Amino acid sequence: MILSISGVVLLGVVCFLFFKKDGLKASHALVCALFGFYLAGTAIAPSITAGGASLANMLGGIKF
Repeated sequence: MILSISGVVLLGVVCFLFFKKDGLKASHALVCALFGFYLAGTAIAPSITAGGASLANMLGGIKF
């Protein structure tokens, strides 16, 4: 578990730096995909899923 969390933190920092400094290139997108993969295996994954679902419901409820 400690290795997973440190990997998530490292990949998160790298994704942030790629996005902020250079724009997002194909190789950067691969790192971001790995970040998402490792993040899905952590204890925070259910909270992220619930937050995404509630955001989707909120956006789906907007009437134009």
